[in-house]
Amino acid sequence: MKPWFTIDKIDETTYIISEYRHWEETHCYLLIGSKRCLLIDTGLGICNIYEQVRKLTDKPVIAIATHIHWDHIGGHKYFPDFYAHKAELTWLNGEFPLSPQTIRDMVVERCDLPDGYDVSTYKMFQGIPTRVLLGGEILDLGGRYVEVLHTPGHSPGHMCFWEAARGYVFTGDLIYKDTLFAYYPSTDPEAYLQSLETVAALPAKRLFPAHHSLDVQPEIAVRMRNAFRDLKAQGKLHHGAGTFSYGDWAVWL
Repeated sequence: MKPWFTIDKIDETTYIISEYRHWEETHCYLLIGSKRCLLIDTGLGICNIYEQVRKLTDKPVIAIATHIHWDHIGGHKYFPDFYAHKAELTWLNGEFPLSPQTIRDMVVERCDLPDGYDVSTYKMFQGIPTRVLLGGEILDLGGRYVEVLHTPGHSPGHMCFWEAARGYVFTGDLIYKDTLFAYYPSTDPEAYLQSLETVAALPAKRLFPAHHSLDVQPEIAVRMRNAFRDLKAQGKLHHGAGTFSYGDWAVWL
């Protein structure tokens, strides 16, 4: 059986750790600086992502989630040093708006689970971050600097990460090729547009999404922003408006 994790190399100090056997095809990103590393998202927690990270670096690791959803924080249990946005702290303390059973159902859906894995034991990570973020912070990894962008819309505390020196944007669930989710009560379509405005304005060279295809060019941020602008102009940028398709992506409002 193929392994749970797949590792791809972006450059000499940047790696993608993917979970292709889950239907959401989650991607986590390891950024290695001279002093420490940043692990952007930690996946589902079904298998041990720490073991994969240690194959790539022996430096201290800070885990940071683009947002506090189960498929982005599952591996946080292996990383006691983790950062989170202030707007989602309650989700780390028993107040996530979906039930444990609903989350377990989403874990199983169209998923090629490891042999012997008991999904009834699956729990959403809970914990206290070592640092609370608001957006605007610059994270120094030792000669490598990453800016935290507060980009709500998909969730209240969603963050993207901008590495200006390399032109990299790590977009989480704000931007990816598939159906964007903006219909949950905890989503905000108007805020989503403002976050797309922020990312579309960056002089990005590469975009790295949290799900599905890794062939995501910076121009898609502009296309998404323009589509959201059009939906707003038509009075459709609100919950319940429906699903709108734009070829290689769609949005469910």
